[in-house]
Amino acid sequence: MSEFEKLRVLLGDYPGTRALKNGEIRSTRVVLDFADEKVPNRAFKRVVREQAFDVAELAIVTFLQAKALGAPLVLVPATVLGRHQHQYLVYNATRGDLAPADLASRRVGIRSYSVTTATWIRGFLAHDYKLDLDRVHWITFEDAHVAEYRDPPTAERAPAGKELLAMLRDGELDAAVAGAPVPEDSPLKPLIRDPDAAARDWCRRNGAVPINHLVVVSESLSRSNPEIIREIYRLLWESRQTGAPADEGDLDLLPFGIDALRPSLTIAIEYAFEQGLLARRLEVDELFDDTTGSL
Repeated sequence: MSEFEKLRVLLGDYPGTRALKNGEIRSTRVVLDFADEKVPNRAFKRVVREQAFDVAELAIVTFLQAKALGAPLVLVPATVLGRHQHQYLVYNATRGDLAPADLASRRVGIRSYSVTTATWIRGFLAHDYKLDLDRVHWITFEDAHVAEYRDPPTAERAPAGKELLAMLRDGELDAAVAGAPVPEDSPLKPLIRDPDAAARDWCRRNGAVPINHLVVVSESLSRSNPEIIREIYRLLWESRQTGAPADEGDLDLLPFGIDALRPSLTIAIEYAFEQGLLARRLEVDELFDDTTGSL
């Protein structure tokens, strides 16, 4: 092996990754060849279907599904995108009030049934608002990242050419899981009232945070070069430390390390299993190997 190991890397631009991507944080052991992807989730299919990267950011539910099907990927206990999720369930306030319990028999749009934010939100609705998820008509717009997964019978594909938020504004959907916060002057409003307080309450009750994207590495790289994996983790940690605070207050939305991540991973697995995204409940420890499990 040469002094420098060149790695194919998929990593988005976030406060916690900025120092690594702009070269402020460097390594004497590896060269990171960052993919030119402005929106990393557009490459997630390549991560799980083609193993196109040595190191990649990946949505946690996508990883769980891929891992359950034997994909040669290993989780690194490093969160690169974490956020509160409650605010992303929205409705059109000009068409009348709506509460979580009202979603039974309603049409709710989601980009893809297996998308991580939608999985978290369905978990909140089922556990905290006692909504029967099977009574909701889920309208999807994309296939899952994992090719083998098929949507449940309660989901149907939106007509070709339709756009999620436009359908919500036009009354073709009753609610939707948005990909980004809606502007304050928009007629679209969070369906869960005071979503920030609800999100913080969920975190405190569960001792967890609803993680989005973590880092995965190829199984072969982890097996053949454990020192390189430890170096990747160091780089990610140092970059995260130079970034903006993970959250205002006492919640860390960017947990690192297995102990910090275990509660969140446990709940993510449970929600995914309950919602039919996994054929079996994975164990947290099987997501890691001997190298990443020791970080």
